[in-house]
Amino acid sequence: MATSSTLSGSGGLSRRIRVEQIMGTAMSLDLRDRSIAPAAVDAAFDHLRDIDMRFSTWKTESEISRLGRGELSAEKCSPDVRVVLEQCERLRAVTHGFFDIRGHRPDGRLDPSGFVKGWAAESAAGILAAAGARNFCLNAGGDVIARGESEPGRPWRIGVRHPELPDRLATVIEARDVAVATSGGYERGDHIIDPHTGRPPSGLLSVTVVGPDLSEADAYATAAFAMGPGGLTWLDSLGGYDGCMITAERRLVWTPGFARFKADSDPSDIGRAMDLRARIAPCMRRNAPAVTECLRQR
Repeated sequence: MATSSTLSGSGGLSRRIRVEQIMGTAMSLDLRDRSIAPAAVDAAFDHLRDIDMRFSTWKTESEISRLGRGELSAEKCSPDVRVVLEQCERLRAVTHGFFDIRGHRPDGRLDPSGFVKGWAAESAAGILAAAGARNFCLNAGGDVIARGESEPGRPWRIGVRHPELPDRLATVIEARDVAVATSGGYERGDHIIDPHTGRPPSGLLSVTVVGPDLSEADAYATAAFAMGPGGLTWLDSLGGYDGCMITAERRLVWTPGFARFKADSDPSDIGRAMDLRARIAPCMRRNAPAVTECLRQR
């Protein structure tokens, strides 16, 4: 089922909103450009549905499900599936095996969803951009692509939901032309495991990664979460990507580069900031670069 609406905007921008249930989650588009044809929006959502049909691990006849059951070889899969498998193998090497589409689920099933959702959203954003869209926010079940501005002179504000308090935010990101991905328990519980141990990581509630590409950010968030608290140090070593973590002690820790994305007047459910660059929270590896905030507990 799809819902859509058109709202009046300020500063010469209109606002069109469309929401559909795809890939088992809500896919929403907030489009702020007036001149984009409805056909371009339809094409973007058609593309998302097509990817879902071919890559869903819940649809028994999808290519990924058939590949996982051994009914289909990689060589006989569509070019898109082969590209995804190649990219996931590359990311497995980059993450030292912590992003592993054959090893990060407790049941051991082939599951490239940690890459596919972001990859599909990037492709849909490309369809919109090719039609002339410059200012829009595409939310793929909590993973976000924000392009341009929400209003002239105003960046997009993206809330990171508190993993334990659904009606609260842990922090707010303010940026233009950025991708934001979050991994954690949330409603699905311990669905991410450390492929090296076969057990869920300890010491973390969620990881959020910010960078230029959503498919990469999504995979990096999954890998950093699987690494546990030490994943923040690894994340800080990546070029072009930054992030934050919520630890089991309900502390918000982040890479130095993430500070430029935090909203100046952050209306989230967080406490007073404490600069702990010299004395990192106990859950972090010694001398890991981070800043910490305490999350208020209810």
